[in-house]
Amino acid sequence: MNRKIFLLIIIFLIIAAYFYLSRTQPLFNFFPNTLPQKNYSNVSQVLATKFDYLAKNGNSTCSGAFRDSIPSMPDNARLQGSCCSPMSMHRYSEQLEGIKKYANIPEIPQDPYDIEAGLAKKLLAFYEEPLTPDEQKAYDYAMQNSDEKGPCCCKCWRWYVYGGLGKYLIKNYKFTGQQVTEV
Repeated sequence: MNRKIFLLIIIFLIIAAYFYLSRTQPLFNFFPNTLPQKNYSNVSQVLATKFDYLAKNGNSTCSGAFRDSIPSMPDNARLQGSCCSPMSMHRYSEQLEGIKKYANIPEIPQDPYDIEAGLAKKLLAFYEEPLTPDEQKAYDYAMQNSDEKGPCCCKCWRWYVYGGLGKYLIKNYKFTGQQVTEV
């Protein structure tokens, strides 16, 4: 008899712990289409709305064919979302905050996940431009010290567009490798 009571108490404690711990977010999703809306309490509603839109409606891919299609896009077309991996709200808000100090440089996109094709074309073309040996050292430093060990995690369109941005900033704004890693 004591064993049955003990088991009932254990089961009750497990159920109580589950409901206590899942007050804000379910621990298990038994009904996949009924999860509550994401709560981004530490960011503005405008930013959360834009993030959700870009995360769900990206139009870019990692393919070389997508990269090759950029030069033929209308200048006002937009390259949106992440092509390589799911977007992270935390990282997205950090990136937006970090590039604010470079707002006076028109070649740095105001939003790294929402870029005008016209700017992407310009930066893509700049990727092929040669650098002086000192400029190349700065570029190499930036690539070796970036979070992804390059302009992106793979050689997708972002690799070439943001690689072009890095070269452009070094050549035209005399950025150091450290400054390029910040962008």
